[in-house]
Amino acid sequence: MAVMQSRDTRTVIAGADLSAAQFKFVKLDAAAEAVLAGDGESAFGVCIVGAAEDNAATVVVTGKTMVETGAAVTAGGAVASDAAGLCVDAASTDIVMGYATEAAAGANLIIAIELIQGGNAAA
Repeated sequence: MAVMQSRDTRTVIAGADLSAAQFKFVKLDAAAEAVLAGDGESAFGVCIVGAAEDNAATVVVTGKTMVETGAAVTAGGAVASDAAGLCVDAASTDIVMGYATEAAAGANLIIAIELIQGGNAAA
């Protein structure tokens, strides 16, 4: 069961409409505003309270948090963002954003991950 615990959050301005971005990876744009992270990109964190553009969104930057999957995810495996900001198993060219603490059988499921601030290059 996906749960959040011991997490660190930040409030940032949404640089795009993030009202449907709950549990998706977000990055900061050139104006330091939150937008969806892209495929394999480094993310600022995971949006837990979405917002319309130019409004305040809440983003988890470290700790255990919930994410929405874009495909099946392996428990204990490294995870990354896909092109829609969804959580997927990390490929060798992706920035690892955390580690899955549970498995997902497919897309559009909510699972828990341990988020790494700043990410690491996949090995």
